[in-house]
Amino acid sequence: MLIQNAEVWQTGLADLRADNSGIVAIGLLSPQAGEEVIDAGGAALLPGLHDHHIHLAATAVRRQSIVCGPPEVRAAADLAGRLQSAPGNGWLRGILYHESVAGLPDARELDALCSHRPLRIQHRSGRMWLFNSAGLELILTQDMPPPGLDMEHGKPTGRLFDEDTWLRTKLGNSPPDFTAVSGELAAFGVTGLTDMSPSNGPVMDVHFAKEQAAGRLLQTVRLAGTLALGSGPAKLHLHENALPDFDETVAFVRAAHAARRPVASHCTTETELVFALAAIAEAGTLRGDRIEHAGIARDSHIAQMAELGLAVCGQPHFIAERGDQYLTDVEPDLIPLLYRQASFLKAGLPLSAGSDAPFGSLDPWLAMQSAMTRQTAEGRSIGAQETLTPEQAVALYLADPDDLSRQRTLEIGAPADLCLLNQPWQTARKSLKSHLVRATFIGGKLVHQSPGEGFAGVQAPT
Repeated sequence: MLIQNAEVWQTGLADLRADNSGIVAIGLLSPQAGEEVIDAGGAALLPGLHDHHIHLAATAVRRQSIVCGPPEVRAAADLAGRLQSAPGNGWLRGILYHESVAGLPDARELDALCSHRPLRIQHRSGRMWLFNSAGLELILTQDMPPPGLDMEHGKPTGRLFDEDTWLRTKLGNSPPDFTAVSGELAAFGVTGLTDMSPSNGPVMDVHFAKEQAAGRLLQTVRLAGTLALGSGPAKLHLHENALPDFDETVAFVRAAHAARRPVASHCTTETELVFALAAIAEAGTLRGDRIEHAGIARDSHIAQMAELGLAVCGQPHFIAERGDQYLTDVEPDLIPLLYRQASFLKAGLPLSAGSDAPFGSLDPWLAMQSAMTRQTAEGRSIGAQETLTPEQAVALYLADPDDLSRQRTLEIGAPADLCLLNQPWQTARKSLKSHLVRATFIGGKLVHQSPGEGFAGVQAPT
């Protein structure tokens, strides 16, 4: 394959030849006999984008789920309407619930909204499930309640905390097909993923491999997960309301490092970040150790992260998607500390970004735009001093997943994972949006072509 007349990222106007082995030539190139030739028309050609924090299985399952929180749902009456009008007659699965809709309802309160079918609703944090009475009865049939089931006066309330592994086993769920979500990611120019699901182990490793072999998962993948996974970052999934034993956490970090695996620590709150930094400092660091989210970070935390040599993977789109709720829920003095960006870069911390889907949008271009504006959905500003330039914003998705301190480039020998835009960079940078993606290539193969901005590949004469 030969892409001619492209604005090659950090190189300039050039031609680029690639095959399934990678990029083989860059410069002024002539078509070879029988070669597919694509005219980029002077548009920017980037390395393929990498989503550095995603939960792919949960994102695939979302397509069979009902959104139960803002902005789609803002009141109990809206939620009741959605649940009662849902087609089918089995389990109802809700997602992205927030207590601003109707508090944290117990089973009886959910019965008032939906009693005709078993119902389970996942909180937006991903840490809690809410069940109505019919759903609660099904999961507790012939089984002892798990430790995470909330009880009042000896009876379950319907609130289940941090028991996803138990619930999957109880419901007999099998890992989903990745075809649709992989195609959606390809349309955004995403060619690689780091799956950060804390329960990832050998079973999910096999499932990802099968999905790739079957062509249902197009992107290259790095898995993070349990110590049993054996490779990739070890996920330390902290919960502020139930922090693990400190010494056990230090032992977890040391065990990961002994296996030459960095640690990726979930830190959405200040308490979680302080705990994680203390544990990592006690255990010692390994190159590649990283903080996920860094939802609230003071200057002192940033200085300590820099001293420890950590990297950060953030979610800039949460400012756009959740910012108005943050302005209501978060203490005013903490608002400027939410999902910081420029301060991390100024301190020399490697910074990347990930969707955290299904808890955030899959669209990396929305995240880039949010990183540049720091504007909420209602147009209010959060931490304007943390804005990034367009180049810094796109760089969040060009970081090397195996070394976040390194930016991937288009060079001979690099993988032929490419994102072709429909405009030159100087035009595109004015408004980074997903409609800019003209085509996506993974391993030298065209996996997405925009119908509105398509091109006709031609064969060079034989």
